[in-house]
Amino acid sequence: MSAEVEEGFLRLDGETWEARWIGPGPGAAPTLVFLHEGLGCVGMWKDFPDQLAAATGCGSFVYSRAGYGKSDSVELPRTLDYMQDEGRHTLPRILDAMGIKRAILVGHSDGASIAIVSGSLDQDDRIEGLILEAPHVFTEDLGLDSIAKIKSIYETTDLRERLVHHHSDNVDCAFYGWNGAWTDPKFRDWNLEEFLPAISAPALLVQGENDEYGTIDQIRAIERQSGGEVETLLLADCGHSPHRDQHDAVLKKMTEFVEKLLEQGR
Repeated sequence: MSAEVEEGFLRLDGETWEARWIGPGPGAAPTLVFLHEGLGCVGMWKDFPDQLAAATGCGSFVYSRAGYGKSDSVELPRTLDYMQDEGRHTLPRILDAMGIKRAILVGHSDGASIAIVSGSLDQDDRIEGLILEAPHVFTEDLGLDSIAKIKSIYETTDLRERLVHHHSDNVDCAFYGWNGAWTDPKFRDWNLEEFLPAISAPALLVQGENDEYGTIDQIRAIERQSGGEVETLLLADCGHSPHRDQHDAVLKKMTEFVEKLLEQGR
């Protein structure tokens, strides 16, 4: 690696990201790169990256985006193309710094959208697969309504205090940066479908049937338009976080998908 995770942090050109590395380094095996949801961070993945690394023999790299967890903060409001910017610029820069030449992106919600952008711009075939959990490529009334409602929950219940455990001093930055962008009236026009045809890597789509932030239409749009092979896991009794709500089924399917990629030599 040209950069290293030391004491839980990746430091690069004066910037700091909270990060974890699990298992073999990038020279020994492909790397599972975990991209968290809109209110997520390193800690909120818990030990799922460890479990998927152990099951597949891959390394896992997990980081908190700027403004989340213990990473550097950011100025608010976020730009409405913050996910495109992360996928175009920040993620490739981090992969370069970590020496990751073979990556499988594991994205949840906002993280899945970031993975889609990076996957479409992968000029050197470094991204060998995409695991997209509760992905979104356009806005829907269901998701926008849920995001609008959670602002009141954040401000009137113990949700903020529970998130402090994960985000510390970044808690308001994390919440309002995400919520403010998604509830901006201009965000209704946000759309990533233009990126889908340029994706060449195989993708696994994981969606809960009771997801309060997105419908099956998100999955169907990706299936229809992606330039790479797509397979889908739909889960009953499952909300927006399949790796928590249906842990065993999701771990099994993700493991099988990664093993198939490795067998195919991607």
